[in-house]
Amino acid sequence: MTPLHRLAPLIALTLLAGTAAAQTTAVPPPSSRPDQLVKWRQSAYQVLAWNNARIKVSLDGTYQREEVLRAAQAIAVLSQANIHSLFTPGTEKARGWKETSARPELFTEPRFHQLGADFTRDAQALAQTAAAGDVAAIRAAFGQLTKSCKACHDAYKARD
Repeated sequence: MTPLHRLAPLIALTLLAGTAAAQTTAVPPPSSRPDQLVKWRQSAYQVLAWNNARIKVSLDGTYQREEVLRAAQAIAVLSQANIHSLFTPGTEKARGWKETSARPELFTEPRFHQLGADFTRDAQALAQTAAAGDVAAIRAAFGQLTKSCKACHDAYKARD
């Protein structure tokens, strides 16, 4: 085990503590420009996509327990990071790394926050299931997580 792997639990706990504190408010950092907020959220969703892909590849091919567990834990940590706070008024037309794909109704409909809560719940369940190591249960939990993602994308993501 490399020194970095030994530090991973500590890093995850530190991130969780910081994100738990951040969840008490839905306000992004006060000096954040709309373009910066969009860059942050686009970056966060790229990390989520990468970790989802890591799990999918392992479940579709040769199952690698540690790879799935690390990816599921990363998704769980990000699910607690209050990403929805980066969808603030003024960012609906801002450009980040690329044009935003968020539909305008995302900024006005309360359902967006419920879908975010569903994602957090399902991400936490996946991480717990991955820790137990039952591949069939992991497939089911991963399927539920992808349903949560799809529900939000179908409602609030513009088609590419």
